[in-house]
Amino acid sequence: MTSSSHHRRTRIVATLGPASSSPEMILALAEAGVNVFRLNFSHGAHEDHGERHAAIRAAEAKVGRPLAILADLQGPKLRVGVFENGPVILEEGKPFRLDLDRTPGNTDRVCLPHPEIISAAKPGSHLLLDDGKLKLRVVNVIEGALETEVVIGGKLSERKGVNVPDVTLPIPALTEKDRKDFDFALSLGVDFIALSFVQRPEDVEEARNIAKGRAAIVTKLEKPQAMDDLERIVRLSDAIMVARGDLGVELPPEEVPVAQKRAIAEARRQCRPVIVATQMLESMIESPTPTRAEVSDVSNAVYDGADAVMLSAESAAGKYPIEAVSIMARIASRVEQDVEWRLRMDRSRPKPEGTVQDAIVQAAWQVSTALNARTIGVRTQGGGGALRMARERPHCPILAVTPHQEVARRLCVVWGVFPQVVEKEHIAQSIEELAAPTAAMALSMKLCRNGDHVIVLAGLPYGVAGSTNTLRITTA
Repeated sequence: MTSSSHHRRTRIVATLGPASSSPEMILALAEAGVNVFRLNFSHGAHEDHGERHAAIRAAEAKVGRPLAILADLQGPKLRVGVFENGPVILEEGKPFRLDLDRTPGNTDRVCLPHPEIISAAKPGSHLLLDDGKLKLRVVNVIEGALETEVVIGGKLSERKGVNVPDVTLPIPALTEKDRKDFDFALSLGVDFIALSFVQRPEDVEEARNIAKGRAAIVTKLEKPQAMDDLERIVRLSDAIMVARGDLGVELPPEEVPVAQKRAIAEARRQCRPVIVATQMLESMIESPTPTRAEVSDVSNAVYDGADAVMLSAESAAGKYPIEAVSIMARIASRVEQDVEWRLRMDRSRPKPEGTVQDAIVQAAWQVSTALNARTIGVRTQGGGGALRMARERPHCPILAVTPHQEVARRLCVVWGVFPQVVEKEHIAQSIEELAAPTAAMALSMKLCRNGDHVIVLAGLPYGVAGSTNTLRITTA
């Protein structure tokens, strides 16, 4: 196994923002190891995102490898109204009313301009305010208002966020703003669209119907309700993001690591890439080095087999975006040289599903391990063969060769896959026509050395998506 960060299996997602939007910085981040750039549509105008998109594509041409672009939609934001005389102090045990009255609030009440919360809440339901810093328990539901008791008090300022962890709210995952952002992101040609605050499988289906295959759908796990229906939500998604910030508001903190591990395991079982996000290197917003606890957090995601780890404010608004990417790459590369990491990847291989494709990738894992092969080359039309191979977490890098640029970019988020675009080829009739060029490509990319074994997978006749049925052993 190589120690080179070039052969790092775990992918890095970096958010762009005020600290990282110049073409020079985007190129530097790509050279430091970013595989996927995130455009956060909670901030910035369409014009800003359009310029960043163009800069990423220019950087892609310069670094000579595919770079993916993820548009992250804001989703529904639930907030309290305004106060008459500035922030108020809510005292534990005291009553506090949330209502539809737009009149500025005081220490007794405030407007909650979301009738859907009031209609869905029941006595005993809890509301969390300001990222969970304050907690209210619903005592009584009356027309147009919730009468609550303060469970955890403190200062409440206007327009602070509201979370309702134990209620499924009758609100769509896509707001009017999201729909406009969705259309704009598709017009740019982004590779992934991320959905915020998904509660039910129908939310993902709606997004798929809008995308119509033009972008892959990433479902962000931020609501306990999504965790309750995890299997179906993962099945409908193209990728998953464990967004631990909002998930950590709505779940007790001790439940978040459990949810993270469960999501990673389920996503891998269903052959979906999974991104672990939020507060991974948070201290690097202000500091050039992370805390040891943050290093352990990133390491744990790598040990669990996450496809990608993500930087948010660290790269978007922090003082040290390049350093944050570099240290994340170093952490992942170091973990991937650990014998225990390798044993975990081998022990956690999901059971095959009884298909020809699964049988072929299982065989490729066994053959590559037995021969100490340096690369597994997958000739793929739609990316499915590379995804299946990555699910096995093989001991060597996966070279995914495709004639489709959009497929190569979508594979940028997948564990251990090094995508490469080739010109559309003639329909190969034999594996020999594909094996030698694949080995030569692996050699030119320094994924192997002269004389190394290379395993090549393809579907024959070549050119039919989802038909991986052939394995060939060759040498570079």
